[in-house]
Amino acid sequence: MTIKPLQDRVVLQMAEAEETTKSGIILAGSAKEKPEVAIVIAVGEGKKDVTMSVKKNDKVLISKYSGTNVKLDGEEYVIVKMEDILAVVE
Repeated sequence: MTIKPLQDRVVLQMAEAEETTKSGIILAGSAKEKPEVAIVIAVGEGKKDVTMSVKKNDKVLISKYSGTNVKLDGEEYVIVKMEDILAVVE
């Protein structure tokens, strides 16, 4: 089953939270921050006043705690509006 977002919505799959710090300290589950980096899975066609500036497989930064979480076929996705995407990571 596939998800096709409508209008200015984007379907994302969140990147994994870091398990260790840069200095090598292993983090407990409660110490991990919610990741803000995600991979674009699907992009809606946009609206007349919103330009869709991301494409499938882009890595993006999103606002913390934004979007709607959905689970489909055992995979977890987040559906956000284009305005909740802050930047493309290159």
